[in-house]
Amino acid sequence: MLISSTMQETPGAHLNDTKKDQASQLQELTTECQNDASQGFDTKSALEIARIINHEDAKVAAAVKKAIPEIALVIDQVARSLREGGRLIYIGAGSSGRIAALDSAECPPSYSTAPGQVQYIMAGGPKALASAVEVNEDSEELGQRDIARRRPTRKDVVIGVSASGRTPYVVAAVAYARARGAHTAAVTCNQGTPLAAAAETVILADVGPEVISGSTRMKAGSAQKMILNIITTGAMTRLGYVYENLMVNVHMQNSKLVERGIRILMCACKIDREAAVADHQERRTQRPRCPGHAQG
Repeated sequence: MLISSTMQETPGAHLNDTKKDQASQLQELTTECQNDASQGFDTKSALEIARIINHEDAKVAAAVKKAIPEIALVIDQVARSLREGGRLIYIGAGSSGRIAALDSAECPPSYSTAPGQVQYIMAGGPKALASAVEVNEDSEELGQRDIARRRPTRKDVVIGVSASGRTPYVVAAVAYARARGAHTAAVTCNQGTPLAAAAETVILADVGPEVISGSTRMKAGSAQKMILNIITTGAMTRLGYVYENLMVNVHMQNSKLVERGIRILMCACKIDREAAVADHQERRTQRPRCPGHAQG
């Protein structure tokens, strides 16, 4: 079931929920349960392993589909914030944080956004992208400290990404941002979590138990990647960085992107390759001379 909310509760009102006994809290998470489809997994052949994982992965898109209305709300909020000079700030830990960092890093090369427009905060800092520093995710204080350094305001959108929905670092950061007027959203794979209570809008992708119990880099990770892809692609499109279905604001820094730019010119402007190459050489740093379109 999908949960959408513009919560009336005091931001952070459920923050103390993260202090519940760890064992009992984990038992309540769908993502920590055992999956009947992968019982006896360690005895399976390589072909059987691949089939089981693929069968479970097929459920991811359907789970994301149920969250489309909430995703659309966040798309429009991000577009408004960026248009008004605000920022999209992701915050996460572990696999969820790495997925958020990846989405943030890919916006400048895809849409020529300024590096500060789409940011990420990772529990453990940048070094945690390549090596596990998972102990940091248990600290509410570090979460509050790290988001406070970005000075969130009502112009910003802060999205907490946590498969479990109970990561203290992420919950505390989202609650802090919301208390200071930032628009907040949660991307999670479990229902009724502290993160959902801390955020205004909840995007829930209920993918069910993982093939390997608790390994949320699998279905949960795939769902989170899909959701973040949709949010930033949707927001950039609403901002006018896409013409038809073409990436017209891409910064052409290598031969592949130059060739892509030429093909975009040919398609969007209905010109031949020779004219597109000439146009590219003449106005390398400008938008193609194509019919305008309404921005969202």
